[in-house]
Formats: sequence, structure tokens, C-alpha cells
Amino acid sequence: MFNFLQRLCLLCYCFFLLSFDVSLCSSDSLRNFTSCLDNHKIKNFTTFPYNEHDSAYNYFKILNFSIQNLRFAEPKLPKPIAIVLPESLKQLQKSVACSKEASLEIRVRSGGHSYEGTSSVADDDTRFVIIDMMNLNHVRVDMETETAWVEGGATLGETYYAISQSSGVHGFSAGSCPTVGVGGHVGGGGFGLLSRKYGLAADNVVDALLVDADGKLLDKETMGEDVFWAIRGGGGGLWGIVYAWKIKLLKVPQVVTSFIASRKGTKSHVAKLVHKWQYVAPKLEDDFYLSCFVGAGLPEAKTIGISATFKGFYLGPRDSAISILNQTFPELGVVQEECREMSWIESIVFFSGLGDGALVPDLKNRYMQDKEYFKAKSDFVRIHVPLVGIETALEILEKEPKGQIVMDPYGGMMHNISSESIAFPHRSGNLFTIQYLIYWKEADNDKSSDYIDWIRGFYASMTPFVSWGPRAAYINYMDFDLGVMEKISNGASAKDAVEKAKVWGEKYFLSNYGRLVMAKTQVDPSNVFTNEQGIPPMSFTSFNAKGEYKKDAIFVKGSTMLI
Repeated sequence: MFNFLQRLCLLCYCFFLLSFDVSLCSSDSLRNFTSCLDNHKIKNFTTFPYNEHDSAYNYFKILNFSIQNLRFAEPKLPKPIAIVLPESLKQLQKSVACSKEASLEIRVRSGGHSYEGTSSVADDDTRFVIIDMMNLNHVRVDMETETAWVEGGATLGETYYAISQSSGVHGFSAGSCPTVGVGGHVGGGGFGLLSRKYGLAADNVVDALLVDADGKLLDKETMGEDVFWAIRGGGGGLWGIVYAWKIKLLKVPQVVTSFIASRKGTKSHVAKLVHKWQYVAPKLEDDFYLSCFVGAGLPEAKTIGISATFKGFYLGPRDSAISILNQTFPELGVVQEECREMSWIESIVFFSGLGDGALVPDLKNRYMQDKEYFKAKSDFVRIHVPLVGIETALEILEKEPKGQIVMDPYGGMMHNISSESIAFPHRSGNLFTIQYLIYWKEADNDKSSDYIDWIRGFYASMTPFVSWGPRAAYINYMDFDLGVMEKISNGASAKDAVEKAKVWGEKYFLSNYGRLVMAKTQVDPSNVFTNEQGIPPMSFTSFNAKGEYKKDAIFVKGSTMLI
């Protein structure tokens, strides 16, 4: 780790010296920014090393600590002129105000798991600052109300741990990776093992504290219905900075059952198992979650060759779990020895990927070990994939052991919540999601373009078998292949930006995209919080005195926008 950081520091520093003409302009912004921070007594920040007197090691150590995808730690990529780590709400507010005053773009980072690096990287020639939330990570559990206030910089692991210290029969519905930041995860929806029972993380948010582009603090009431709706599932880092989420704690039994069952064999055998899974998993009772991982190099299989790994979680005892599977999925052949009874918090550790011997306190460690390079894409499936589609996927996966797909079942509560309840729209009618992934190590990074071409080809080959009109995607699995915002110039208007963003906005948010534009216009009309796949605001000049926006005889009234 130390050698990697040292090497990266040197490479980044040398690369930046080649672009010194850019750094002169950035250094002016940096002086204005740091002067503002000093005036507000904010000392916990680091700046880009513009000369040999600056500390490159400390800067890059903090920058790379939370970059979980090494693609975005590459020296050639743009670097922030400063990284601020606020230690209080007031410091967070002033950090936003100073960034705006210095005309710096803001990148908000809580866990650093952004799939396209939007929490750590910006466009070329963009002067930007990272506001890293890692010090704002407190979790305050209130068992009387069965709620908790979770600061935006807390990780899922820290959140789960805090809940477990207050109750053995409460949990929360969110993802399984403990180093993911709550701020961004909940902002994009947040699917996890309890989602078929209780919905997404964002479905279980009852209040929030949002720092807007002017540094003002807004709660559920003061931000308004549309903005509170938008920040739950509309994507992280676009509306302001969520200082804290108020979440609803969820009942879990004292004993749950967990298993990870890897099944190898011929392509025909694995294909039939996967084909049957898609008929079973979405229809299981909502106490049961059964996902499916498929690849030719899955670590659980402990050998190279096509295999499927089924991860099961049941809110109840082992005998009941096995009985249900024997009735609905006897082909899987799960046996008692593969299943373990445990507490809910122990199941979090079990599925965390922390490795054998990990303990509950290890969930608090926010540094991710064994980082890799990766690229991901996603799909939603509404009609069962025919066996030929499964076989097509297996043939492609067999040729690239570094690739895999993860299929998460829907059904249960996911079907019962309205697609308009929050900004996340993918509800009734979806059987499961597919996440396409390919990982590689630093030693193989010279082949990165080949790996990315492979996953793009895989994605294209699955077109006949997945959702369409539009082909949907999950915002927490951000994918720049769907389109990115180009700089709007040459007299182009805000309407042009809104039209451009529809390309990906309607894939992530379906018919909710229009309302998200309205919410963005309300809370951040100057588009201070943005990224390459942001939600752009409309110009206020496009609205009449009644708050209606007209466009080609199609207009918006109240909180519904038609585009």
C-alpha cells in the first residue's frame, strides 16, 4: 500500500507539472478557497502539491484512501485542487459556501464507491474540490422511536454496527458491502438483502438534513415535498450534500439463516440452474432473498470454469429455509451443512466479503482492502430470459474468467411500492436486475481497454433479453456508456441540457425524470452540484407566474413535469 501510494504520488506530480499553465489558474482559485476556509477556522484540508515544498504524500494518501475503483486513481486523470474533511455541520456548510465563492465545482464523497468516479474526478479543465464526509460519520440510534440519524459520511458497516449495539432484533435494508458510504448509497435507492421484505434503503428514510448550494440547512419540511422525494433515489451528490439521513429501523428475528452455495458442472447444467432460479427467486416469500452470481472465475467456486453461486438469506430458522427451497428449487440441492443460523448482524459480516475470521467490530473499518480496477453495467429484466439467452451469457462468461454477472431478485415489497413513491422507479413488473462486472489487477491494466470492450460486447449481446423502451439501468451502478453531459455552449439553453440528460435520465429514472428536473430547478437552479450524468435545472425564465413551464404546447403544473 505504501509503495503504491508513493509511486502514484510521483506519477501524479510529474504529470501535473506538464500542465503547469492550467495549474496557474487553479492556484488562484486555490488561494481564494483556502483563504475562505481559514477565515472560517476550517483547518482539516489538504491541497494539491504545486511545488516541491508541498506535501504530495499526504494529499494523495487522502485522495486515494476512498477511491475504491483504481481506474480513478490513475495519474492522468484530473485531480482536485483541494480536499476538505469537515468535522462539524457548520464546517460542512462553510466548505460549500467557500467552494461556491471560489467558483469551484464540488465533488461529494462519503464512501468513494462511485462506479464512474464521480465522487473523486471531474471533467478535464474543471477546477474542483472534494468535500469528503468521512469525519461526519456518527450514527445516533433512538430505540424509543425505532429510528436513527445517520450522518452522510458513515459507511454501511458503521451504520449496521451501531444498530446492532442498540438492539439484537432491529436492522436496516441496504447493501452488503460495509465500506459503501450511506450518503450516496441511500441517495441512489440502496438495494440489499432486506429489500424484498422492507424495500430499499431510501424507502425507509423518514427525514433528512440537506446542505444546499448556499450552505443553508434544509430538513424535510423546509426543502419541500419535491426535493425530499428527489433525494431519495434520484442519485447522490446532485441536490446538495446530505448531512444526515433519518432512517426507520426494521424488525428482524433473533435467528436468521444464511448460505453461499456454489454449483459447478457443464454449461448445460449451470444454464438450467440459472434458468430455474429466475422463476423461483422473485416469487419466494418476502422473508427470503436468493441471489445468483455466474462466472468462470468466481472465488467461491475455488476453480476456473463456469459456475453459479447462490447466496441465500432467510428471516427465520434453518429448517424452514431448507424446507422452502426443497419445495421451490429442489434442483439446487441445498443441504443443512451449507446453511448457518446466526443473528442478523452476523449475517451482515457473513455476506460482507471481509473474509474468514471477520468479526462484527470489523464492520467499522472503512478502508477497503484488495482494491482492483473494474467496470460495470446494469439491466432490469421484466420477462424471463429463455434458456438460449442464459446459454449465450455463459458462453461469453466462459471466455473471460475476470468477468461475472450478479442477479438480484425483486418481488415481495419491491412490487408493492409505487414507482412514483420516491425517485427510484424500478418496481412492479421487474423480475430481477443484472449487474455485469469485470475486475482486473494493476499488472493487467495495460489490457484495460480489452476488458472494457468485452463488457460492452457482453451487454450488447443481452439486448434481446432485457427491458426496453427504454433499456433501464440502476443509478447506483452508474455507467457513462449511457451518455454524458457535454459542455453546453454556443448559445444553447437550459432546455438543451435537459434534453441531453434525458438520454440517461430516462434510463435511470423512467417517467420520474421530469419531476427530478423540477426538483433540481427548485433546490439548485445554478447547478452547483453536478457531474457528467447530472440532472440539469431548467432556467427560471422558462416558468410563468403560475409556476408552469411551457415547451411545445406541453406544460408542467404543480410537481409533475412532462418532457
